[in-house]
Amino acid sequence: MDFYTKNVHYSKKSKDQIHSKVTPIYQTSAFTFRSLEELEGYYEGQGNYLYSRVGNPNTDELGQGVAALEGADAGVATSSGLSAVLVSILSVAHAGDHIIANDDLYGGTFQLIAKELQEVGVEASFVSFENKQEIVAAIRPNTKVIYSESVTNPLLRVENLKQVVEIAKEYNLVSIIDNTFATPFLCKPLEVGVDLVVHSATKYIGGHSDVTAGVVVGSSALMDRVTQKVVNLGANLSPFESWLACRGLKTLSIRMERQSHNAEELAKGLDGYRGVKKVYYPTGLSPLGNGAMVSIELDSSLCDVNTFFSSLGWIKIVPTLAGIETTVSYPIATSHRALSQESLDELGITRGLVRISVGIENDQDIVSAFRQAIDQSLQK
Repeated sequence: MDFYTKNVHYSKKSKDQIHSKVTPIYQTSAFTFRSLEELEGYYEGQGNYLYSRVGNPNTDELGQGVAALEGADAGVATSSGLSAVLVSILSVAHAGDHIIANDDLYGGTFQLIAKELQEVGVEASFVSFENKQEIVAAIRPNTKVIYSESVTNPLLRVENLKQVVEIAKEYNLVSIIDNTFATPFLCKPLEVGVDLVVHSATKYIGGHSDVTAGVVVGSSALMDRVTQKVVNLGANLSPFESWLACRGLKTLSIRMERQSHNAEELAKGLDGYRGVKKVYYPTGLSPLGNGAMVSIELDSSLCDVNTFFSSLGWIKIVPTLAGIETTVSYPIATSHRALSQESLDELGITRGLVRISVGIENDQDIVSAFRQAIDQSLQK
């Protein structure tokens, strides 16, 4: 089926006697058994559900739905995007192991890898993935994982996934890619040989800013280990949030199509506009579009950043992204505030950098709102 069709009909038909058009919410912590023999049958593989931390029809639908759209064997839902990153890495890297990650990651992922994993004995090196020699030079005998994002956050660099896969295969590493910004509508990393794909389903999968969730998808062999980590670490998602994310997932294609169009129009509308020093917008991601994120760098010699943010009108300031409304965030004060000034300078994350999550509104209304805010911020 075409992606648009599969996007709506990814869920399997119910085998229950009551045929609900939409999967019901199985808001239960546990499932009952009619006898000890039936309970024992579960452990012998004859039953599906025991306890919602271990599995639930709603969480299964979300994991399997994203897996179907990504072209994966299996998928599992997690409590957040960051927990999806955590369980994917811990499924293959342990104390004494080493991972390589690109140096322009989302700030939360950077902190997880650099601090939390370091404290449990997993070492990490952050290098520029624009330079293959630099990646290869960082590989050690104990390196197990190579990690990146299909579109980086917040500078929106499109990763060379084929190069990542080539390095992974040559050095026997597991490749993990965060596909949150691109979504399977625009990019399917597994098709070029990536091993595991993670999503913050809080963003475009859910799509309506009303759920916190994550998803990991990949081959059956790897996903068995990932799922075990989800269960053992208690990183599972609740049934209701899974249901919300599944509801949002069904409109992913039409939302991404509209939002990508609007983002491209905004990038064009702000490129060269007075007060805008630089526009960051991906190119060459997919024939269907280049994503719904735009970042701009305001010229600090011309614009007052505080005035800009307070002049945005109907555009909200939020520390997240991907809802149907256009919103902005300030990376240096939110997602990347824990980075040192040296790291920020190396990455090019300045005090004038604004990350824009483009919504489904009228494209020219969006352009006008940003131009007006920029005009208001121009220093007299």
